[in-house]
Amino acid sequence: MKRAHVISINVGRGVPRPYASGPTTAIDKGPVAPDTVVELRDPGPKRGGLGSGVAGDDVGDRRHHGGAQQAVYAYAREDQQWWEVELGRPIPPGTFGENLTTVGVDTTHALIGEVWRLGDVVLKVEVPRIPCATFAGHMGIAGWVKRFSDEGRTGAYLSVINPGVISTGVAVEVERPDHDIDLLTSFRAAMGDLDAAARVLGAGVLHPDEHAWLADKVARRSR
Repeated sequence: MKRAHVISINVGRGVPRPYASGPTTAIDKGPVAPDTVVELRDPGPKRGGLGSGVAGDDVGDRRHHGGAQQAVYAYAREDQQWWEVELGRPIPPGTFGENLTTVGVDTTHALIGEVWRLGDVVLKVEVPRIPCATFAGHMGIAGWVKRFSDEGRTGAYLSVINPGVISTGVAVEVERPDHDIDLLTSFRAAMGDLDAAARVLGAGVLHPDEHAWLADKVARRSR
């Protein structure tokens, strides 16, 4: 089995873009130098906190992005390579706005609450990425939100349970909880699949804020 590790740590500075949902966007991220030591920390609440859980990284629209449950975004290099074939163009690490580009870690079927240990740093899988107009504008592909959603290779948003520093190449040790609610199921639930939502809510595995958001979404659709 391929050794699970981080092949790239990516950060971005907020800059104005015509497609940005906020005053700036930092979705265009680039790798730090391989020997750079990067701090991962709990950024606090979405509004009023630090934004990103990665020191040196910005969050442009803090109404919808960043905060404790979206502190760090990880995407599998294997899925980027799949997209390279589909799109017929290179997808370098950081292109999808991810902070961590991984190898040997399944970021589509990671379980909610799954723990990742990166040396002394401990992260927890929280929610899938919901594609937005900023992502579509950054990619410059017509119908990108639907295309990305239909495929379901969402990547993983993680919270920071134990802060610390990492560098490129750090191993990722995964501890999976005793349930079967993965990010893809949670994503389908968030996108309006009521059967998936019933499974997710019934399992009680989401953070309380995310659980309340999904329950409210289901209640409004059911009226």
